[in-house]
Amino acid sequence: MPKIKTHSGAKKRFKLTKTGKVLRAHAYKSHILNKKTTKRKRNLRKTAIADVTNVYQVKRLIPYK
Repeated sequence: MPKIKTHSGAKKRFKLTKTGKVLRAHAYKSHILNKKTTKRKRNLRKTAIADVTNVYQVKRLIPYK
């Protein structure tokens, strides 16, 4: 069996925890930040766990991570 190629975009965006959960960053943090509150922007900095419905697809994109 040949090796599976890792998806370049996915390897930059997702990390796996030791238990196999997928970590992701929050959206809406790149621009138009004036109207967003400081509290909202601060909470967007934190990582989030990807939804169960997306975990299988993400793990296929980053097989060796």
